[in-house]
Amino acid sequence: MKLTKINIYSWLIIMIIMISGCKKDFLNRPPLTGITTDNFYKSKSDLRLATAALYAQPWFYWNQFPMLGIGDIMSGNMLQPYNGDLVQFTTFSITPQNSYIEQSWKSFFDIVAHCNINIKTINTKVPDSVAVADKNGALGELRFIRASSYFLIAQIWGAVPIIEDNDKLIANPLVPRNKLTDVYKFIINDLRFAATNLPNTDQPGRVTTWSAQGLLAKVYLTRAGLGQSGSRNQADLDSAAYYAGKVCNTSGLALLPSYYNLFKTQFNDNPESLFAFQWAPGVGYGNGNAIEAQFAPSASIVTGGGGYGGAIGPTIDLANLYSEQDSIRRKATFMLTGEHYPELNAAGGGYTATGVNVKKHIVGTAADNNSPTMDFWSSIEHNTVLRLGDVYLVYVEALLGNNASTTNAEAVKYFNAIRSRAGVDPINTITPEILRKERRVELAFEGQYWFDLVRLSYYDPQAASDALNKQQRQQFTYNPGTGVKTPVVNGLIITPATVATFTLPIPANDQTADPRLLEEPVEYYK
Repeated sequence: MKLTKINIYSWLIIMIIMISGCKKDFLNRPPLTGITTDNFYKSKSDLRLATAALYAQPWFYWNQFPMLGIGDIMSGNMLQPYNGDLVQFTTFSITPQNSYIEQSWKSFFDIVAHCNINIKTINTKVPDSVAVADKNGALGELRFIRASSYFLIAQIWGAVPIIEDNDKLIANPLVPRNKLTDVYKFIINDLRFAATNLPNTDQPGRVTTWSAQGLLAKVYLTRAGLGQSGSRNQADLDSAAYYAGKVCNTSGLALLPSYYNLFKTQFNDNPESLFAFQWAPGVGYGNGNAIEAQFAPSASIVTGGGGYGGAIGPTIDLANLYSEQDSIRRKATFMLTGEHYPELNAAGGGYTATGVNVKKHIVGTAADNNSPTMDFWSSIEHNTVLRLGDVYLVYVEALLGNNASTTNAEAVKYFNAIRSRAGVDPINTITPEILRKERRVELAFEGQYWFDLVRLSYYDPQAASDALNKQQRQQFTYNPGTGVKTPVVNGLIITPATVATFTLPIPANDQTADPRLLEEPVEYYK
């Protein structure tokens, strides 16, 4: 039974009870007194129910706009010229009042709070009749999800508070930020526990040890540049290579043969998917996957009427990275005027694009997906947060390390596996610039490229800033008769990127609620 078919709603009701009565400030911290634990957490099935609820709804406010707003609009892959808060991401003029910054902060710390509740309760309330492996497996899931949230928090805001005990937060709600080095240590500790205690396999949609080891590799790769200048810490690069290499070489997992199929709902939770949000249909606004509703260019391909994405599309800077040979990835990522997609509105003869718009995450109507209860705000796409193709390229980057280029056989093997699937010719030598371009094209519109640039900014802020400042951050029109792309002048004034660009402001409301967030960060591990 897939994770989406677990009845998570009783647990969501418990979560609502937990957070009722909380002050609407800082971490939306839920008290432990909202439920009676004497009749829950008593069996493996209870533990599975508790962890299932954290794969979907708590991520809603990150998923619906900020994930692509920060990951792809801010990085120059995508543009929406009319939504003021998204325009701030394009122009690097982000204010503490930006609604998507506020939503992201809230979403991430809600997830952390929910994980903390479950972790503490499992550690104190689960009876001895529950097998240790089952208990630790549930804790592994929770610590993986908490680490996933904190990894995003760290990359977006830098030094932030580490919260692992909600009771302490309730007793002392004014907390300082902790040093970024300690935040990364906290993330790594969670993921090492998860890697040790999660199973090699589980039901589709559940994270496994390979999920944890893949994310752990990415965290080590990112931390390798922290506090460095020009080159990265070799010990962290070695750790990244070790964990990514284990996923690549010993997991038994393989890339899905078709890149295009990665983003069809028929292939939800395929073996390449290491961590994906487990969205259910028919749950309405605030509970489901709203990406299609917000980013689809036409009402004809969204159940229940109008997609709002007619003004959203790729930048010409991204589009120019795709060679003519790289048509599989390009067509799976964005539409060009005149292109036909037979799987969208199939009953109506398919969809022919009338402009240059987003394709990835646009999965069509309820009928297209054989999902009668799927509604406007509840796409059944289980969009992947971490997939094997990403880990392949993390492995390549770790093996490349501080070198100007590499012909390492392992690096070339996994790099070309990505290119071969896309129908692109293999290469024999990999440089940092070639790798960044490959990651950008392979993972475009998956909320990843901004975090690649943050990783670069840790040890070479000038190169990261230059990568942004040299972009053509414009949309374009496409003439299907001539194949000509014509940039569209948008009149946006873009502030030049600097090292400061890579740390976003803490939301204004949270600065007011907790003035200590404006103080210098302090040590967490002493």
